[in-house]
Amino acid sequence: MKNTTLCYIEQDNKYLMLHRVKKVKDENHDKWIGVGGKFEDGESPEECLLREVKEETGLVLKTFSYRGIVTFVSDEFETEYMHLFSATEYEGELQACDEGELVWVPKADILKLNIWEGDKVFFRLLEESKDFFSLKLTYRGDTLVETVVTRY
Repeated sequence: MKNTTLCYIEQDNKYLMLHRVKKVKDENHDKWIGVGGKFEDGESPEECLLREVKEETGLVLKTFSYRGIVTFVSDEFETEYMHLFSATEYEGELQACDEGELVWVPKADILKLNIWEGDKVFFRLLEESKDFFSLKLTYRGDTLVETVVTRY
């Protein structure tokens, strides 16, 4: 199993989205996701978040919120525990990303993008409440077959 972070950076009612089109053998190929990545040995979720956001965007987060943990279960990929964050304050200049194209997307247009079906669930949770949540998403191939939400 693997641990990852994912962050949705907000600005002017938009999210910074990464269109994953550059990496070879990418389970997220051609999908739109937030920014983040895999933990390095010994990192906390917050340390991983800050490092990954800086590496992928050039931005340094000034504040962020730990919003939830998402457990992905798949018949094709190893189980993943994704630590989900949102952020509104940062400094620095947006740089090109070697994993895809970074685009500020209006929140109203997010569901029109090629995103994972389960991502629609956590986008709804992010907008509904500031409460921490645990979300388990089970996939068969690209098909979402089970969703379990626990709110805290």
